[in-house]
Amino acid sequence: MTLSTPQPNGLPSGRSSPRLPKIHLDKSHVGRLEALASAMMRRAPEIGERLMDEIARAKLVAPEKLRADIVTIGSKVTYRDLGTDRLVTVAVVYPEDADIDRQRISVVTPIGVALVGLSVGAKISWIARDAETRQLEVVSVAPPVTG
Repeated sequence: MTLSTPQPNGLPSGRSSPRLPKIHLDKSHVGRLEALASAMMRRAPEIGERLMDEIARAKLVAPEKLRADIVTIGSKVTYRDLGTDRLVTVAVVYPEDADIDRQRISVVTPIGVALVGLSVGAKISWIARDAETRQLEVVSVAPPVTG
């Protein structure tokens, strides 16, 4: 049995590690996301690094070309925690709009970083605040309400 070393993205290294799902980001949000990731480097470097890694590997898309089933800022997303089979619905928002009582999670939380850019059916591993590695699958995405 070969042991794998965890990487900054929270996934094990080596041939047995799962491939990261493709992600797409609204390019109009990238500058702000990079600034938030940089700011997180002082308070929570693991989250800042993970967000920078996700930005670096993302396909950047014009806002009007971003598919409706892609998680972006303001999206309402339902995901399944594959460890517990529990369904959770949240909106991914900027930090100043976060309100856990209203199921609005910040993009600079472990789950926010894991969700942003994913599409329906995508699976990804993430490290929760309790240091436990979990896996989720995106079940549905409602695009942000514009107006």
